[in-house]
Amino acid sequence: MKAKHTLILFFSFIFSIYAQDSNIDKKKWTLKECVEYAIENNLTVKQSEYDIALAEIDRKDAVGNFLPSLNFNGNQSWNRGLSVDAATGVLVNETTQTSGIGASSGVTIYSGLQNLNQIRRADLSILASRYQLDKIKDDISINVINAYLQVLFNKEAVNVALPQLEISREQLQRTNKLVEAGTLPRGDLLDIVATLANDEQNLIITQNNTQISLISLAQLLQLNDYNNFNIADEEIESLPLINLSNYSVDAIFDKALENRNQILVAKTNIEIAEKDIKLAKGALQPSLSGFYNFNSRYSNRDQIIGFDPDPNNPTRVIGVVEGTGQNVIAPNSIPIVGGPDPFFDQINRNRGSSFGLSLRIPVLNGFRASNNVKRAKVQFDKQKIRLGEEELILERIIHQIYADAMGALKLYEATQKSLDAQQESFRYAQERFNVGVMNSFDFSQVKNRLVNAESNFLRAKYDFIFKIKLLEFYYGVPVNM
Repeated sequence: MKAKHTLILFFSFIFSIYAQDSNIDKKKWTLKECVEYAIENNLTVKQSEYDIALAEIDRKDAVGNFLPSLNFNGNQSWNRGLSVDAATGVLVNETTQTSGIGASSGVTIYSGLQNLNQIRRADLSILASRYQLDKIKDDISINVINAYLQVLFNKEAVNVALPQLEISREQLQRTNKLVEAGTLPRGDLLDIVATLANDEQNLIITQNNTQISLISLAQLLQLNDYNNFNIADEEIESLPLINLSNYSVDAIFDKALENRNQILVAKTNIEIAEKDIKLAKGALQPSLSGFYNFNSRYSNRDQIIGFDPDPNNPTRVIGVVEGTGQNVIAPNSIPIVGGPDPFFDQINRNRGSSFGLSLRIPVLNGFRASNNVKRAKVQFDKQKIRLGEEELILERIIHQIYADAMGALKLYEATQKSLDAQQESFRYAQERFNVGVMNSFDFSQVKNRLVNAESNFLRAKYDFIFKIKLLEFYYGVPVNM
């Protein structure tokens, strides 16, 4: 008995673990989780983040232009062949080794304010890249919301199809009994069978549409486990989400001009173009820079360390005394050659430096500088036109979405009234059918009208929700349920 209880506990433990794993696999995603995951894992978002990183590196380059440059250099060379011996002055054929070290530094004092304008331009480039990233995230959010609402729509369609199928099954059982009892003709039974088959087909179609929409949403999130992907059954009760009468098209458009990222990108690009003009004009101005150079060298050649009298020719004539004609005699000596001094001694002895200012005045450079100014001005004009285009596109989109939302609201209200009427009609028809006053064909017609009304209502409902979400998006409301 004890072993039996132990076995039961063991299998209960295994089952609980399996159930927990199944719950993990069957995680139901909320809309917020879907949006956040899509943004975090989207490849386009990652590319845009790299663009920001590159823009920040460009800014570091601009900051570095304010700092002085410092470079060290060194060289080591070997000379082979005929050359003059520095110690004896005699031509020799040997290999000599020479080393040199040096350092140079420079700093820009003035260059037409190009460095300052370059760092300001870099700041604007970072800002534009961030606006572009936010725009990509907004577009992804809208796509995810649309796909998410499509799944909810299909799930509600399944929830509508299921009770209709159950009603048909109940009617089939009731009609079958009445036909067997001889109360109803067999044709009524065939009508119910046909209706039941149609309801089963409709349920299969709606379930398939739900699965397809889930796969589409999973692909948008870049998930591969389609079988275990599902969303939370979030209820949307508060309709309309915003009161359209409180928001005119002009108010939404004015708000969109302030917060829509495509407008902010276009405005920032105009400011960048302005900085490009200043940079190009700076190249036309004189530039002043300072410099400092240090160098030293080492050689392994022998050197003269002293002189000894020449034993073979101790004296030599260096001139004649005017008037007496006597020769002027000087001692004759030969150089004493020694090895090279140590490396650091030579480096210390041979060091030298130079420093000063360098002025550059552009006079004629093949019209490159002046043409760069003209190009920058053309780009500035193009960016202003681009801003105007973006504003026109935004205005057209908002007018279209607002008109669609107004139409969707009217359609939603109309389909709701139609659904209420069809539901009441169906209840009345069901009562008449149950008491045998209405035949199966007429009852099926009433039931089909109810199914169509429910389908039209769901479609209008989610279309209106999405249109409202778009209006909220352009008005600056965060994209969320």
